[in-house]
Amino acid sequence: MVTKTPTTSAKGGSASGGKSTAIKAPRKPRGAAKPVKAKEVEEVKTHATAVHPHPVEHKPAHAEKGRYIFATGRRKTAIANVRLFEGKGEQVVNKLPLKNYFNYSFYFDEVIRPLEVTGLEGKYHFTAHINGGGPHAQATALRHGISIALGSISQEVRKVLKKNGFLTRDDRKKERKKPGLKRARRSPQWAKR
Repeated sequence: MVTKTPTTSAKGGSASGGKSTAIKAPRKPRGAAKPVKAKEVEEVKTHATAVHPHPVEHKPAHAEKGRYIFATGRRKTAIANVRLFEGKGEQVVNKLPLKNYFNYSFYFDEVIRPLEVTGLEGKYHFTAHINGGGPHAQATALRHGISIALGSISQEVRKVLKKNGFLTRDDRKKERKKPGLKRARRSPQWAKR
């Protein structure tokens, strides 16, 4: 009886392709956590209590001054950040009274309109900070911000504001100028001769 012995190739491997059939141990996962000793846990606990013996309660910055509803209104390039407070108070825009900031009564009436429509004129007041745009865009942005803040009070108020179109953001902006034209679409005057 003849027994066959495995032949080795020129590369130094066996005739079966150079792969060894030894069983390997399974690899440890890379992010495996090390076992923590009880002594280390006690050290961490004592250090934490030494630094902060009593847990500190985190209070929001506006808690002392009074609660408010925050909303942002936009129109063209004007952005109005509005804080709506409950109760009677002065309406302030960019650290000025509302009537002083908007000189024309048309703008003043437009800003106050959401409060008038909902019947909450004497019950809420606001402070606002407005950036960008002209006076009309700023007034409309402020109206939008006040409407969003009022809408979060209740569903009934929100329905009234939605019906009057105060919650819709007017997204119309000035179209950019095109090359060869005077404005966005205005072409130069045509001369026959």
